[in-house]
Amino acid sequence: MEFVRNGDEIFPDLRVNIGSLELKNPVMTASGTFGYAREFENLMNLHRLGAVIVKGISLAPRSGNPPPRIVETACGMLNAIGLQNVGVERFIKEKMVYLQGLQIPVIVNILGDSIDEYQEITERLSGVKGIAAIEVNISCPNVKKGGVAFGTQAHMAKAVTEAVKMKSSVPVMVKLSPNVTDIAEMARAVEDGGADSVSLINTLIGMAIDLESRRPKLANVIGGLSGPAIKPVALRMVYQVAKAVSIPVIGIGGIDSTEDALEFMLAGASAVQIGTANFINPRVSEDIVEGMHRYVIDHNLSSIRELIGALEVK
Repeated sequence: MEFVRNGDEIFPDLRVNIGSLELKNPVMTASGTFGYAREFENLMNLHRLGAVIVKGISLAPRSGNPPPRIVETACGMLNAIGLQNVGVERFIKEKMVYLQGLQIPVIVNILGDSIDEYQEITERLSGVKGIAAIEVNISCPNVKKGGVAFGTQAHMAKAVTEAVKMKSSVPVMVKLSPNVTDIAEMARAVEDGGADSVSLINTLIGMAIDLESRRPKLANVIGGLSGPAIKPVALRMVYQVAKAVSIPVIGIGGIDSTEDALEFMLAGASAVQIGTANFINPRVSEDIVEGMHRYVIDHNLSSIRELIGALEVK
């Protein structure tokens, strides 16, 4: 068994590689569920994380959708926040000051309504100190093409990836939408576009209805379903994508325990992102890291990397 030292403490080897980016453990926070990290600084030890992924950033500030925009569902939640954020300029001037002081990699999630917007955001972030990687949200609608989401057509997903890669000075991770016919095809398309890794899944499209008022529970009518309810779907898609591409895969979807996270790694994920569970237990990500320590020791593994893609199907 291998151990790594962090200051005066010695831990089992939880290091993983996402392309050229090395993480001290496989646990990241999912964009949109962790704010800009500072919101959690008094709730957990941020430095125990493998990486933090901040709330999605657009070119201009967005106020998001009108309320109600969050609804609890069986084993999960629906959200229609509408990608509310401060915009890239305020993010760099205000949020990065704090994020630059963290001793963990900071990954910036970006979004846009056109390829030009994705490129401009990437260009403005390029060279900013403290940014370890960019995660590209391709679930956004392409307003120039009638509102079709970039992530639902392979050629569009590839084009966005190529555009971001052209301007990025750091590794590029592409976040895949599950609302497609063939998730493996989408993964191959962004890999062909130069993606350094893929993360999946983003939320599933859903809705909820109030029986008494006979109205949608969300002002936006439809929203994104997340939480434990989507885990089996996410696990299946991670398994399929990991077999279809050669770049690292990051698993997302309904993870709220160490056991959940390790299942995704067995299915082929090199790392995981924790999302909706942060709203239930703000220190869940730290708990999962501690659980991974115990698992590696209890199962006498030399490294947690032994679990990646180790699912036995025959």
